[in-house]
This record gives sequence, C-alpha cells and structure tokens, in this order.
Amino acid sequence: MLTAKKIHEQINRLTINLIETGLCDAQNFPSINQYSGGIEEVGISDSNNSIFLKSIPYSEMYTQLMEQKNYNFRMIDGALISMLYRFKNNNLVSHRLSFFPSPDLETFQNEPELYWNDALYGDIIDKRIVTVPIRFDFDNDENTVKPITHPISHFTLGQYEHCRIPVVAALTPYQFLMFITINFYHTGHQKFSNQFTVFHDCFEATIFDEEREIIHIHTPRYSGH
Repeated sequence: MLTAKKIHEQINRLTINLIETGLCDAQNFPSINQYSGGIEEVGISDSNNSIFLKSIPYSEMYTQLMEQKNYNFRMIDGALISMLYRFKNNNLVSHRLSFFPSPDLETFQNEPELYWNDALYGDIIDKRIVTVPIRFDFDNDENTVKPITHPISHFTLGQYEHCRIPVVAALTPYQFLMFITINFYHTGHQKFSNQFTVFHDCFEATIFDEEREIIHIHTPRYSGH
C-alpha cells in the first residue's frame, strides 16, 4: 500500500537520481506536512499552491514559480517539475503532478552555442515547437467527480480548464518522472530514465467504465507488488 511516507521516500530517491543524470540544475527535496483531520501532504516546504489556481498568463505564473522556488526540479532547459500528494488516513485523496516548460530561452539568446551543440535542445530550438504545460491530476472528492466530465484521475494539456483526459489510475512519482524523461529528455544516444531507481508499487485503478470506452491513458500495472 502506497502511503505518504512511501511517496516521500520515492521522491527523495528519484531526486538524487535526477541530480545524478545532470538533467536538473536546481531542486527542492520533498517534505511531509501534517494537518488536522488525518491529512498528510507530500510537497515542497513553504510552497504557495495558490499560484496554480490563478487566472494569470502562463509566463507570469512560470515567473512566480521560479522566483518562489516552487518546484521539485528546475531542468537544464528551464522547465519546472512539481509534485504534490495529499493523503487522508493513509489513502490518497489528491495529487497534482506538473511539467511547466520555460516560456522562453533567455540563455539561448546570450549563449546559443550551449544549445546548438547539445542534442537535448534539438527540439527546444526548433521553431515549430510550441510550449505546452501538462498536468496529471487526481481528485477523489465525490462532490467533484463525474464520469468523463471530471474523471478521478486525469491528464490536462495547456492549462485548459475543461481538458481532462481520463487516466486509469493515480500516478506515482516514478511513473510521472519516467513519462517526462522519456518523452522530453531522451535523445538518440542517451536514455536517462535508465538511471532511475525502479519502483514497482502503483495505485489502484479508479477509471469509470464509461471512460474506458473513450480515448484514455493507461498506467502500468506491476503484478506481485
């Protein structure tokens, strides 16, 4: 059973792994905060989570996150990764797993050779690329959940309020970081995710039958764990 303590330990281990890959140039180790009602939150100490709810331009939100160091990782291309989990009596009630690409590459303007000579930045400096933030959310509030309209676990593209693509289950930190690394940081010669500690634990499926009938995102299942 995945608890707040196990998620905290997983993020700690993966933080060390990501530092060792050289893909991030700044990081904040996770903390566990206790609240009344049996709530445990695994996140970043003193983070201002209200930023994510503000109706402000993406570039302004990104700047605030940067200035307040409200992220688990700042990647070498400026992208910010943040993970927040909430448990009640050892049961997951919500998570927000976010990937915010940098809205611009100021360093590229000043030192373009750092980018042109690095395969990791091949896509980033391609003029066809559009910056799109992504989020995996989990919210098991019975007053909010509605099949297809508001799946318990869902994937959001571009901060669109009503973009909620159903996901089979909540994601673990390992599953989320594997998704980000494989899709945004692998090159033809380097597979950074191979350097991650493997965690087989996963959350139980929460997808509704109606949501299985439409396009949705499958999450890996590991038997025997």
